Amino acid sequence: MTAMAPGRSEPDLSFLLDHTSHVLRTKMAAALAEIGLTARMHCVLVHALEEERTQIQLAEIGDMDKTTMVVTVDALEKAGLAERRPSSTDRRARIIAVTEKGAEVARHSQRIVDGVHREALDALPEKEREMLLSAMKRLAEGHLATPVEVAPGARRARQSRK
Repeated sequence: MTAMAPGRSEPDLSFLLDHTSHVLRTKMAAALAEIGLTARMHCVLVHALEEERTQIQLAEIGDMDKTTMVVTVDALEKAGLAERRPSSTDRRARIIAVTEKGAEVARHSQRIVDGVHREALDALPEKEREMLLSAMKRLAEGHLATPVEVAPGARRARQSRK
């Protein structure tokens, strides 16, 4: 006996957002890879250039855990694009300082990011572009601004084999 799949009453918004986000991220990753950067490296460079920021602040902006942030900054240092320095306001904190070479790469990578975004939006007629951006901003700043805390799923205990 086969079960009948339930009919949809609403468009699958989760799929549409997930799929388009995934494809946009892969296009972004491929474009940035051409200059030896990841999206995380780009994020750290651009935000570190805006003002003096600690590793923790940059990790929060980029939604990175500590380990990912350390690996990202290590890669930036190895490439000569950034370096860790003591904060001018808190001796205990380390900031990420972008080198001259890093600032040049950040400007280039921002042009790449802007181009990937522009290409995606250019696939829509101008009026639809404006509506999409307006709707996405409303959702991101309103109803979908804050994730819901979800309890971890219950795990079944391992059963020993005797």
